[in-house]
Amino acid sequence: MRFITWATDPWGRHVPIHAAWDLIGAAVIAGFAFMIVHALYVAIVAGPKAFQKNELPKPMEAAIPERVPRHSLAARLFHWIMALAMFTLLFTAFLPKVGVQFNWVLYHWIAGVVLTVSIVFHIVHSFFMDPWSIWPDKTDVRDAMRRTLRFMGKPAPPPERFAKYPLENKFYHLVIVLAGLAVTVTGLFMMKRIQTVFFTRNPYLFSDMTWGLMYVLHGLAGIGLIALVMMHVYMGIRPEKLPITKSMIFGWMSRDFYLEEHDPGRWVVKQSTGKKRGYAASDAD
Repeated sequence: MRFITWATDPWGRHVPIHAAWDLIGAAVIAGFAFMIVHALYVAIVAGPKAFQKNELPKPMEAAIPERVPRHSLAARLFHWIMALAMFTLLFTAFLPKVGVQFNWVLYHWIAGVVLTVSIVFHIVHSFFMDPWSIWPDKTDVRDAMRRTLRFMGKPAPPPERFAKYPLENKFYHLVIVLAGLAVTVTGLFMMKRIQTVFFTRNPYLFSDMTWGLMYVLHGLAGIGLIALVMMHVYMGIRPEKLPITKSMIFGWMSRDFYLEEHDPGRWVVKQSTGKKRGYAASDAD
């Protein structure tokens, strides 16, 4: 299978022009394959959840609000605006490649601008929250190693409860950041090849080789986003993940789910008194 489509420029040089569109089908297949394998694993291989015991004294447990705040209104608005822009970009980019013809360029660059603005807002907004909560820490790595040992049939301690975000969410965030930045940065440069309200058209800004490599990176990242978005939607509608999905709509999750899945020592929430109260979390093996 080809990954890049090549052409010959007026000077007889072999230059890349875009990603191979056959990869669209491969990305869709990869997305469905992930869903099937994961669903079979959960239904057949994985047993019931058995986290390490992390019981809190009754007064501390009662102090946790029944509705544990998870996502602010600003974070939720960013998520859904970004999602709308992302779906618009994917549909306008790839529907013409499978035969659906319409004036896609206009809608594509407008959605790209919306996505860029939302990403810039998110980067700035993250510094007013806890930007490190979405990055793996040593507890995540240690727990992942133990989960791998159990998967291989070797003895290991039970899994630990999560911080605010499980390790798989953190890895997904890292991958989506890389893919999103790739399509955003290249897309902003590619807007110079069309006439918009932001830029004057200048298709000679870069050489044919540079433009070609930029289109290849833009296309590969965009195709990768097809599979990533499919995985994200699938995980969001799984029954055990619905409380997390609902928190992206309403901003909170129940206290019972919080205590079942999350470690109050790793994710400190606002208490009913309006003050933060930490809990001692053992970091010993």
